[in-house]
Amino acid sequence: MFENIISLNGVSFILVFLEGVISFFSPCVIPLIPVYISYLAGNTRSEGEDGSISYSRKKVFLHTVCFVLGISFAFFILGMTFSALGTFFNRNQMIFTKAGGILILILGLFQLGVFDFKFLQRERRIHLPLSEKEVNPFIAFIMGFTFSFAWTPCVGPALSSVLILASGAKSSELGYLLVLLYTIGFIIPFLALGLFTTQALNFIKKNKKLVRYAIKTGGIILIIMGIMTFTGWMNGISGYLNNYGNSTGQEKIDSESKKDSKDIIVEDDDNTKEDTSSKEDQTDENVQEDENRLDKEKIPAIDFTLKDQYGKEHTLSDYKGKVVFLNFWASWCGPCREEMPHIEELYKEYNYNQEDVVIIGVANPRSNQYPNNADEDMATVKKFLEDEELTFPVVFDETGEVFQSYYINSFPTTFMIDKEGNVYGYAPGKLTKDIMENIINETMNSTK
Repeated sequence: MFENIISLNGVSFILVFLEGVISFFSPCVIPLIPVYISYLAGNTRSEGEDGSISYSRKKVFLHTVCFVLGISFAFFILGMTFSALGTFFNRNQMIFTKAGGILILILGLFQLGVFDFKFLQRERRIHLPLSEKEVNPFIAFIMGFTFSFAWTPCVGPALSSVLILASGAKSSELGYLLVLLYTIGFIIPFLALGLFTTQALNFIKKNKKLVRYAIKTGGIILIIMGIMTFTGWMNGISGYLNNYGNSTGQEKIDSESKKDSKDIIVEDDDNTKEDTSSKEDQTDENVQEDENRLDKEKIPAIDFTLKDQYGKEHTLSDYKGKVVFLNFWASWCGPCREEMPHIEELYKEYNYNQEDVVIIGVANPRSNQYPNNADEDMATVKKFLEDEELTFPVVFDETGEVFQSYYINSFPTTFMIDKEGNVYGYAPGKLTKDIMENIINETMNSTK
């Protein structure tokens, strides 16, 4: 299979790490710092003989570590597109999102004092909801995992760009390393807070009036985040923000492509290699790696029947014997808009799907029944196609089942289906016309 091969240097790794650090200072995270500290400090409070109050640094740091592990677990799940665990969470994403939204909403109401859960409090010596909550490592882990869903609109652009780089990385190990670097950058400030909890909470208690408003504000933010997470409004916000995130990630891919001629490698049945700049000094290591890739078991493309913008039905299996260029996109996605004119040109050059190559776009319009889908409503998407004079067939996945079946996590994503109906390869991110032609030709030659 072909895939994006990204050659990363030290600067790229540093940028990914810095993206994680910067994400911590987002408007979804900073206002809630008093909330995090108070919950994670939990039942670690102790009073010295001189009346000074301190918190067990070891316990708080343990809770903080579990909290950031929950965050890390959620981030890594996003990168596990084709793994069994990633599949499970992708298929049950709605359940986890709604459960997380309810939990965040309850925490927000508790923070405002609407609920008074005795099991969450030992005493109320101060009139702030910062009193000692029962926290254990498991609860801290669940908190981190849950809050990671609520942060999506704020950290989405940066995280999206990292996931695009990771999905197009030379190996899964390199992809996970990129996610790890981003995660480390994001959690380091949390760990620092865990080490200096006593100082932070003492500052909070000395500034009760100021912090009281901060806590109430944090509670309101939690309620808003909980409602948005549960109802799916988060998806709309993160969708538009991902327009910037996808562009950022694609710019990095494009810049790396200019530096390294081995970014996209095309393979054929004889295991010969031809890169996009016709570089001839391919190493034996790369040749062996590509041969191993070809030995993988073929994956049948998941069949579907959907209608396009003209009302015509398309069943994927009906195109067996032809090569199918299957492009998943969204109308708000900048990189999608940039590559679609090239797709239109190919559609015309390959005689409007009348010969051996079939060009099909796949959109996921939202509706009253499916308000959490990835794109605008169907009428808006159709108008976009008409305004941009895009005539190639775009089928509408109104339920989102096809998007879930192909595990679409970033836009655009292109799948190549060979003449036998198997997935020959996929490419996340924007493609140039030359690359599109190369992968189409390679897919055609794969079954000769």
